Amino acid sequence: PQRHGDEQADQPGGLPATRTMLDVLAVGPDDDVVDLAPGLGVTVQLVQAAGPASFRGLERGEAEAERARRLGAAPYACVVAPPEATGLPDGPASVVYGEAVLSLETDDTKRRIIAEAARLLRPGGRLGLHELLLRPETASDGTKREVESELTRTLRVRARPLTLAEWTALLREGGFDVTLASPGPMLLLFPPAFVRDEGLAGSLQFLARTAREPGAPQRLSVVWRIFRRLRRNLGAV
Repeated sequence: PQRHGDEQADQPGGLPATRTMLDVLAVGPDDDVVDLAPGLGVTVQLVQAAGPASFRGLERGEAEAERARRLGAAPYACVVAPPEATGLPDGPASVVYGEAVLSLETDDTKRRIIAEAARLLRPGGRLGLHELLLRPETASDGTKREVESELTRTLRVRARPLTLAEWTALLREGGFDVTLASPGPMLLLFPPAFVRDEGLAGSLQFLARTAREPGAPQRLSVVWRIFRRLRRNLGAV
C-alpha cells in the first residue's frame, strides 16, 4: 500500500492477478463494495467501471485517501480509517476486497482485518484478496524467519507473507470458504510488468515523481534489490 512508499505495492502479481480477483468477485450493479486499501487506485477504476450500487474505500492516511478520491467518481467515496477498525456499520457490503492489505501486517492484525471484513459482509458476501505468497509450500521455519526479517528491515514494516496453506487456514479460521486460490509470480517493480500495467506514460510519471522526492530513488533501488534476492521465495496469490 502507498503508505509504505511509492512502489506498486498494491499489486504483488501485477494487473493480471488483479483481474483474476475481480473476475471471480464479478462485481455488478447490485453490489455494495468496500475497498480496504485503494493504494495507487488502478483497481478502483476497474471496479468503478462495473457500476456497483455503492463503492467505498478506506485508507490509513488522508493524502492516500485524497488521491483515491481524485481517481474515483460518484458513487465512490474514500474515508480515512484502518482496515481492522473501519467504523462502518455491520453488513453494509456484498463485496470486500484488498490488495497487499494483509501481507505487511502481523499475524494478529491479519486476523483482525479478516474479522472486520467478515463483519462488513452480508451473508453470502464475497471477499477478494491479492497478497504476497511465501514459497515453496514446504519452506522451513528458518526460511520463513529469514524472508520476514529481510522484508521487515527493507520495507520498515512487519512484513509477513504466508504460504498458500497458511493463507487458506487463516481465512477458514475467520469464517470464510476459499473458492479460488490462484498462485503466480511476484511482479512488484518488475519493469516489463510495471510498464504493461501502468503504460509508458504512467511509468514515466512514476519515475518523475520518484526522482523529485528526496531519497526515493535510493529507497526504490534497495527495495528492488531485496525483491530480486528473494524472488525464489516470493510469489503472489
